[in-house]
Amino acid sequence: MTDDAFDAEAYIDELRAKRNEKDDFFDTHPQSPIPPAERDDFAGLDYFDPDPAFRVTASVETHADPEPVVMDTSAGREVRYLRVATFHFELRDTELELGAYQQEHEDTRTLFVPFRDKTTGQQTYEGGRYMELTPEVPLDELDDIVVDFNIAYNPFCAFTDTFDCPLPPEENWLEVVVPAGEKQYESP
Repeated sequence: MTDDAFDAEAYIDELRAKRNEKDDFFDTHPQSPIPPAERDDFAGLDYFDPDPAFRVTASVETHADPEPVVMDTSAGREVRYLRVATFHFELRDTELELGAYQQEHEDTRTLFVPFRDKTTGQQTYEGGRYMELTPEVPLDELDDIVVDFNIAYNPFCAFTDTFDCPLPPEENWLEVVVPAGEKQYESP
């Protein structure tokens, strides 16, 4: 499904500007996940080139009675999320689906979408990557949503083991290569 009003050039410019803002935050902010000893040599994160082909429209299947999903974390713990929706879409000529989650008792529209793909552990962080999507309407009114892999990012545990991050559940392991978003961080 395509959006006739989509301006690819403006989209790429906006994406690059957001990436520059993030690099500046990681370089200078006290809450940066980049270890302080590495910040002097930090030259920015490594990204795949922006590609509108990895910005897809997915149909949304909402779950009125969401199932709990236990996710392992990078520190060996377990955390519980609720699968509040499932996204159905096509990417690279393959029909795919991704679960979208929220923590129990969380009152937000933001959907947490952790995933792995065929770049995981090679070009991208071995623990998987995340997307956060915030629909403009309540979830029960949502028919479709743009899933933009260009905004996929590494969890903070990719930069230092002082963070404990949820790992994507097996149901969100995509059997395709998704060369979009952040690449694996290489410390200087």
